[in-house]
Amino acid sequence: LITLILNLNTLILNRFLHSLCGILLQFDICNSLNNMKNVTMYGKVHCIMAGTPRTKCPIILTYHDTGLNHKSCFETLFNHEDMREILRHFPVCHVEAPGQHEEAKTLPASYVYPSMDQLSETLPTVIKHFGVRSVIGLGVGAGAYVLAKFALNHSDMVDGLILININPNAEGLMDSVANKLTEWTQTLPDTIIAHIFGKDEIQTNHDLIATYRHHITATMNQSNVNQFYRSYHSRGALEVERPVPGGSINVRTLKCSTLLVVGDHSPAVDHVVDCNSKLNPTKTTLLKMADCGGLPQVDQPAKVIEAMKYFIQGLGYLSSASMTRLRSRTNSSTSSFDGSRSRSHTNDSQRGRLSSTDKNKQPHDTPMETFNGNSDNQISKSTGVVC
Repeated sequence: LITLILNLNTLILNRFLHSLCGILLQFDICNSLNNMKNVTMYGKVHCIMAGTPRTKCPIILTYHDTGLNHKSCFETLFNHEDMREILRHFPVCHVEAPGQHEEAKTLPASYVYPSMDQLSETLPTVIKHFGVRSVIGLGVGAGAYVLAKFALNHSDMVDGLILININPNAEGLMDSVANKLTEWTQTLPDTIIAHIFGKDEIQTNHDLIATYRHHITATMNQSNVNQFYRSYHSRGALEVERPVPGGSINVRTLKCSTLLVVGDHSPAVDHVVDCNSKLNPTKTTLLKMADCGGLPQVDQPAKVIEAMKYFIQGLGYLSSASMTRLRSRTNSSTSSFDGSRSRSHTNDSQRGRLSSTDKNKQPHDTPMETFNGNSDNQISKSTGVVC
């Protein structure tokens, strides 16, 4: 009898402690932002989880470009007041390539930096760790390539992709020679700046360029950045093929809805247009933003968020009610999407009224006029679990 009582007391105590841990974890998730590391077959992946993952709902998973990390690449976007509507519905997981987080230690000499393909194969481990069903990917440059590769090989884990400045091609011989010459004649920060920003932007927007140059030199590990940069420039082609009506249904292409975004002054503009020509036209939308530089999410965050909201609603995740304020503001704005519609028709992601089953519309290149939005400096509060 005494043994039974002791066992019952132990069971009750364990359940109480388990519940208490759950309460504390939930409290932390709502009130702080913590880093975590996932151990994958290619080393530790640095992650930042904001929000509480739910099994039946996707998370927004971000991946940054070379020379950047989650803060320098996405902080302006996610701190913007218009992003709050999305953050109320979706947790966000920022994934950083090995050694790219702030104040990272130099990777060991014995460490072989993963290829782009290998980096994409670290993501299933991250997703499974949080117990989520799928993700909506948001990537820039090298990060866009990694997410696209991941979606090609794990289509069941991806509901949609928002790809900024994606280049689907491998480097040609002339590109390789040009990069070698650049490495010999320029410093690493200069090389990264030229990769991210267009020539006009570098020559005219001195404050922005100075900010990112300082970020690269002061907060990033130069050796690690160089390894990620080299890995990206050693990538292979995505090897995607545009489906032909009446042709084979087994062509290799992105199966999820995809929003391609690029600024019209970005050095990646031709690559993004080329990518659009290689993807399924019934599931792809190209958004070419007017008067916009190499980082649309930094240059015009309000416009990018506006497009994101309509795109996500098209996936069936945001209710019409949550879009009412957005439609009202958009319809009354002089830089509204209606002006773009009159020039190049309405595309699926902008319309925001596309049902999750009605995705058989042709994409259109939609120029977007400048939108002057002020950034909100408030940071979302949340945390995650250390793997």
